[in-house]
Amino acid sequence: MKSAGFLVIAECGVNHNGSRALALELVDCAAELGADAVKFQTFKSEALVSRRARKAEYQLAAVGGEDSQFEMLAALELSEEDHLRIRERCEQRKVEFMSTPFDEASADLLERLGVQRFKIGSGDLTHLPLLRHIAAKGRPVIASTGMSTLGEVEQAVGAMTSTGNRDLSLLHCVTQYPAPIPQVNLRAMATLRQAFHLPVGYSDHTLGNETCVAAVALGAEVIEKHLTLDQSLPGPDHRASADPREFAQLIKMMHNARAALGDGIKRPAECELGNRDVARRSLIAARALPIGSLLSRDALVIKRPGTGIQPADLDKVLGRVVRVDIEVDEPITWDMLK
Repeated sequence: MKSAGFLVIAECGVNHNGSRALALELVDCAAELGADAVKFQTFKSEALVSRRARKAEYQLAAVGGEDSQFEMLAALELSEEDHLRIRERCEQRKVEFMSTPFDEASADLLERLGVQRFKIGSGDLTHLPLLRHIAAKGRPVIASTGMSTLGEVEQAVGAMTSTGNRDLSLLHCVTQYPAPIPQVNLRAMATLRQAFHLPVGYSDHTLGNETCVAAVALGAEVIEKHLTLDQSLPGPDHRASADPREFAQLIKMMHNARAALGDGIKRPAECELGNRDVARRSLIAARALPIGSLLSRDALVIKRPGTGIQPADLDKVLGRVVRVDIEVDEPITWDMLK
């Protein structure tokens, strides 16, 4: 993971609309915004979807129903040469190249391209043969768990660890575009962490930044958020993606949230130490107290500043003898008493 404590993945997915030039622009944008990794999708439509498969409701809302899901995805495929150029641009921009393979051949291509880790989409969490094929490559695997039960996640983890690969991370996810915030259920991250003792994170499909910030506050080690250059572009995922302005705000907010968590030790913050004497109170002389006076309760008031004896020590000073003249409204310190 990154030194900030979590990995930020700019999920560009198919927001390149099948254009290599647009994909390269997305890499540049993600790098400039401060993402740690840029992720695409690697698939062959013939291996992924039946020609009879219908589109999801969100896809119909975004691009209409004139073509089939197969035809839509075929137009969004990236060639091996496209992948090579995208990886090279990532290297130039010092951002990690990632992609989700949707079939064994695509996973093999990404392996040849030298990806550091693999990402598995929610839709393939029950595709155990593919999970085993990917995990057997021995590289870290991040798996989204949208639409799944805990039992299905258990099967997926078992399939991957059966290859000897335990370098796994699990992302809680709600597979709807956009996902309704009341159904996000971020506490499921804690359930995944407790059940599998693996790093957990969150793949976000909501509009806005609140859920990602909350996920970081709850200990997410990976955050994935869709990125588009323009939400008005044609394509199935642009409307549910963050534009560059929103993504930049998100990264800043997440890093601030992480920094605000601190180490959990309850102690004064360094920045507030100078305010203690101003904001706290101490024991103050209610009247002039000459040498030899005995301190009684009616001789004392409790007021600011906090430069004198603290009110918590009131019982310890009652009955003490004053060793110097103390003026009215003067803070009383220990060296003034016998």
